[in-house]
Amino acid sequence: MYEFLQRDIDYVIRVDEILWGCLLLAITLLVHGVGIFQIARTSARWMVWGKTALPGFRTAVLILAIVGIVVLHLLEVALWAEFFTWKNAQPNESSAFYHALVNYTTLGAGYLPIRWRLLEGVLGMAGLLCFAFSTSAVLALAQQLIHLPFTESQASERSDRAEDASK
Repeated sequence: MYEFLQRDIDYVIRVDEILWGCLLLAITLLVHGVGIFQIARTSARWMVWGKTALPGFRTAVLILAIVGIVVLHLLEVALWAEFFTWKNAQPNESSAFYHALVNYTTLGAGYLPIRWRLLEGVLGMAGLLCFAFSTSAVLALAQQLIHLPFTESQASERSDRAEDASK
């Protein structure tokens, strides 16, 4: 039979740990929502404008949007890392960033002190939600990239038919 460590038996979830977790989760989702909205809006505008640009411009816009989303995720990890450093849950910012990234991506190394270990799960939830949100944004942009040439050719066919009908 497995024996539990005394520190695990003595662990009690604290209210401040839950409140900090909820606050950080809310801030992370807010930052992500605003960031994704701006990236998607800008990318969609550039894709529509891109019909007169060089070939491959729209694909480049999609790639830049993905890079922007990755940077957004890293910014969110840095937010959590700053919290861990501020609360002395990690010895320095580099270690805090590494452990926040590991938990954000749900690899879950479990390196937070016992006082803050509940935040590992909350950080994993934040990462899962943000990755799902990012995936939906990338799929929407990719769908737009695929459908724009078709809608443009249909629009030009309609205008050609309208010109022929007016003659």
